[in-house]
Amino acid sequence: MEEKLLRYTLRVDRLLFKKFRYIAESEGRSANKEIEQYLKKRVAEYEKENGRIEIDKE
Repeated sequence: MEEKLLRYTLRVDRLLFKKFRYIAESEGRSANKEIEQYLKKRVAEYEKENGRIEIDKE
């Protein structure tokens, strides 16, 4: 059975990530959940402008 959640390694500037973590904590989220929120927002913006993204479910 395939896991719903994907593990992904992100390489990012240390100072930038510390600032990002500060923002996440100020919003009451973990850095991981904050990244997830940004991804959802960006996908929604893209689909609004370009139409729904169809992904094959294997």
